[in-house]
Amino acid sequence: MADKKFIITIGRQFGSGGHDIGKKLAEKLGIKFYDKELLLEAAKEAGLNPALFKKADEKLPSFYLSNLSMNIGFYMHQFSPSASYYDSVQKAICDMIRTVAERESCIIVGRCADYLLRDNPRCINIFISASQDACAERIVKRMDGMTIDDAKSLAKKENKLRAEYYNFYTDKEWGHSTSYDLCFDSSRLPEDDIIDIIIEYANRRLK
Repeated sequence: MADKKFIITIGRQFGSGGHDIGKKLAEKLGIKFYDKELLLEAAKEAGLNPALFKKADEKLPSFYLSNLSMNIGFYMHQFSPSASYYDSVQKAICDMIRTVAERESCIIVGRCADYLLRDNPRCINIFISASQDACAERIVKRMDGMTIDDAKSLAKKENKLRAEYYNFYTDKEWGHSTSYDLCFDSSRLPEDDIIDIIIEYANRRLK
């Protein structure tokens, strides 16, 4: 597996531990890890304000949401001719994902990376979910002053935003097993076990 470049993308529910799993997996494999770091690189490359990237990260602006109710979708590589700052930000993120995938083996979290790299035979797509209670407990530990009920509400909101973003830009369904190679419930398996299974799968798949 190590003699050729490969990519592992990780979609995740908010609070499921997908970020931590991805980071530990990257460390164990000795490859780069991209989550929020991807936004900073994309902003620098595009010469745009990083704050715009944070604002638009895995979220659809209100003027796009109305299209969802009419079942109007756009593929990731198709942007409006009247490109707004939002379109420019999304294009920069897409370009950066393709750049890092061509440059090096790495783990990429979220941002429709699985769809963008769908034609790459050495790309493995993972999705991490967890029970509502497990997600809430993880969020509470990470965010000071957050109650369990607030954490559940926040997770529901963030998951809705991620699903809208993913479903809008791809021809797949966020979180659905058919959209990924492997899906894990992190409330049923320890993180280290999930990582070991992913590595075993990658070794067999990418011989």
